[in-house]
Amino acid sequence: MTEATGVTETKLIESYRGAVYPWHCDHMNHMNVMWYVGKFDEATWNFFLQVGLTPSFLRANNRGMAAVDQRIAYQSELHAGDTVAVRTGTIEVGTKSLKFFHEMRNCENNEIAAITQLTAVHIDTVARKSTPLPTDVVARLREHIADYKLPW
Repeated sequence: MTEATGVTETKLIESYRGAVYPWHCDHMNHMNVMWYVGKFDEATWNFFLQVGLTPSFLRANNRGMAAVDQRIAYQSELHAGDTVAVRTGTIEVGTKSLKFFHEMRNCENNEIAAITQLTAVHIDTVARKSTPLPTDVVARLREHIADYKLPW
């Protein structure tokens, strides 16, 4: 368990690794908010893959995931050349939806750069309405429920 977050490390899935490039930076010389969202989005799809919501499953079954709520807390700045890692955990799992979070850290100093919390709904892409999550996915998501200290 880490003191900063109060979460057992094994509950979190590493969902993204990458770097901050100069074109990610704004006029204040730090990574612009649009890139935090982009990196978190990539982490989301890697997280979904690891819990069974694979691209092939979604395509073959006319399923999708829709983000319906997102909150972001920016904790420390990232600059060109920094490397980042995102870890993801589940907050709660419903029949058709889930709430989860991503924690982005600067790999060099391990400082939290940003945290986001998202709510996503499992949808039938033909009917355009919510549909139950597969039971095996629900079980995997529950394995990663983490008691994480969110900043709000």
